[in-house]
Amino acid sequence: MQNITTFSAAIVLTAMFAAAAAAQVPLQTGIRILYAEDARSFNSDIVKFLGSKSAAVRARAALAAGRIGRKDAIPALTKLLSDKDEKVRLNAAFALGEIESSDAAETLLAAMTKETAAAVKARLLEALGKIAAANPKADSSAKIKDAVKASLNAELAKAKKRDRETVLLGLTALIRTRPDGADAIASKFLDDTDARVRADAGNTLTRLRAKNANAKLIELVKTEPDPIARANAARALGAAGAKEAIDLLVSVAASDKDSRVRISAVRSLASLKDKAAGQKLVERANALLKTAIDKGLVSRRLGRPDETTELLELATAIGRIFEAAADEGALKFLRAFREFDHYRSSETEIAFAHVAPEIYVAENVPDEAFSDFWAASAHFAGLSAIADTKNEAAISAARKALMTFLADLNSRTETSYKIEMAKALPDGLGAMAALKVDGLEEKLLGLLDNPDVFVRVASASALADLPKSERSFTALERAFGAALSSDKHEDDAQLAILDALAKIDKKAAIPTFSLALSSPDYLVRKKGFDLLSDKDFEKDEKLAAFLKNAREKHLDEVQLHSSSTGTELGQILNSREDYIRAQSRKNGSAVAVLTTEKGVFEIELLGEDAPLTVDNFIKLANRGYFNGLAVHRVVANFVMQDGDPRGDGNGGPGWSIRCEINMQPYDRGAIGMALSGKDTGGSQWFATHSPQPHLDGGYTVFGRVKGTGMDVVDSIVRGDKILSVKIIEK
Repeated sequence: MQNITTFSAAIVLTAMFAAAAAAQVPLQTGIRILYAEDARSFNSDIVKFLGSKSAAVRARAALAAGRIGRKDAIPALTKLLSDKDEKVRLNAAFALGEIESSDAAETLLAAMTKETAAAVKARLLEALGKIAAANPKADSSAKIKDAVKASLNAELAKAKKRDRETVLLGLTALIRTRPDGADAIASKFLDDTDARVRADAGNTLTRLRAKNANAKLIELVKTEPDPIARANAARALGAAGAKEAIDLLVSVAASDKDSRVRISAVRSLASLKDKAAGQKLVERANALLKTAIDKGLVSRRLGRPDETTELLELATAIGRIFEAAADEGALKFLRAFREFDHYRSSETEIAFAHVAPEIYVAENVPDEAFSDFWAASAHFAGLSAIADTKNEAAISAARKALMTFLADLNSRTETSYKIEMAKALPDGLGAMAALKVDGLEEKLLGLLDNPDVFVRVASASALADLPKSERSFTALERAFGAALSSDKHEDDAQLAILDALAKIDKKAAIPTFSLALSSPDYLVRKKGFDLLSDKDFEKDEKLAAFLKNAREKHLDEVQLHSSSTGTELGQILNSREDYIRAQSRKNGSAVAVLTTEKGVFEIELLGEDAPLTVDNFIKLANRGYFNGLAVHRVVANFVMQDGDPRGDGNGGPGWSIRCEINMQPYDRGAIGMALSGKDTGGSQWFATHSPQPHLDGGYTVFGRVKGTGMDVVDSIVRGDKILSVKIIEK
């Protein structure tokens, strides 16, 4: 990569008009900030910009300091909490929350008492919630809980003059801090005049498993006009164990006009486990399955039937309600739905296994399980679920069935399908571990050199859960060295092995953790730093000196890509032209048009809020990367997720990008980057079906579904395809 401090006149001139996207931040300053974020480097540029005469630059640098996440930034950000510019104070508060250090708690608490701007106070409250959640045993935890309660009580006293953002962020902070009396406070917001506040209050009560507001929740389910608030009220009743609401929930599950409300009612009935209600759910499930079947060829031409997602929720609920009951009606539905669904869904297999474990084990393995890795994975999930039943006869039979299936899978699968079918093996290893098959350690050790990275991930994770073994520990050390050398497209095995070694014997693993710092991949090095920074090692002076030297070499930052490493994992891949282009986009200046089997929808890309994430998405789309990929994950009333070339939820482009956490909320239709940990994004993205406030500040929002496009998103079910993604830039 060329020196980012020098730019050709031509490049700068072509970017002049688009530079307005930086909102008064000069183009070259914005690019320096983007580079520091990309490198995860709290460098001299960021320090200088935090003290800039320009409020816009100070605000942008504060956000960058939060994204970079170093404690070193706390003093400068603390100073900015007293800045005369409101946007600067707001960004400083948000940044301190992103750093999640208890060192900033007292500063934030003090700022809460002095701050007069409602928007800034809301972000201070959010930051305190994040810090308390990350440091539950810190001395500041009790004070933070009191501050959260005091802020929400103050808003309650304002009646109709409440600050909406303070209430919404405060309710999320209530979930994160869980102070005594949280349920009483949350329940009072069920009467708010704002439907979104009522919805978030219901969500808060669900997550707190509160039992103090059942009467009001029942009233909301009956009369609430807003479907999201109604859905959250229905779900809260299940979390509360409100048996008095069973008849109402049965009615709602069958007849509410909004699928999100119906699904929330189904989930609540699954929690309540009333068999009479279960029979009603079976009736509803049969009727819905008939509707899907009647659509027949039309539905199959236009993707999988829309009803599939709701049917999967019903199957899950029926499995929980009729656990070990071998109910004939439940089994009849599950058999019919499995056949209709081509045995591809783990939900139906698990439900069948829970309802009648011995019958499930005795069933013939469907032919689909030898030609479709989804069906094989689902069958593994069903066998694994037998372990939950405590039925020793069924468990014993399941062990034999599992080993027979694994052998048959190897012998019956056509050679051309073997690589594809290997995607199911991680679930097979999970079933082996759950059922505690004979010779488990030996079998797992034999898979530590499997060519599929995710088989090795599953093997390492399962070995870590077995009794401590010197043999396993030595094999894992060896496997890490091999993965460090050979894995050029995925780092998942390296990370899983490091976690496994830490679980088995973290002190003995210090040499391997130290070896991780030699990786070209930032994520592997960061894992090594995190493990070596364990409090149990604080007195090891030799280790402290080693870490100090490594940090002085900037090994705790992302390095420039070098072709000599043979990999693009965890390195800076962007050129100066990439930073210019990313910095120059405005929110909405680029739109992604997605053609799916269910119709077309558009995503407005947020180039100002997440410039490098948007640029990465556009690069992939322009290469045709997303074209033809199946949607591998749909969770009703939560998210639809795509962008995995493997199709099993594990795939990516062969590199990772840094998170660009921002203050865009996860409302309905928000587009976010899927992660398996901070800075692990690549190509997988998701769209939210409804507001998900617990995701705020944890995942990058980089777009929003436009207009009526959510009707298409809502209709997409697992297995539907995104046919093409085209980018239109202004």
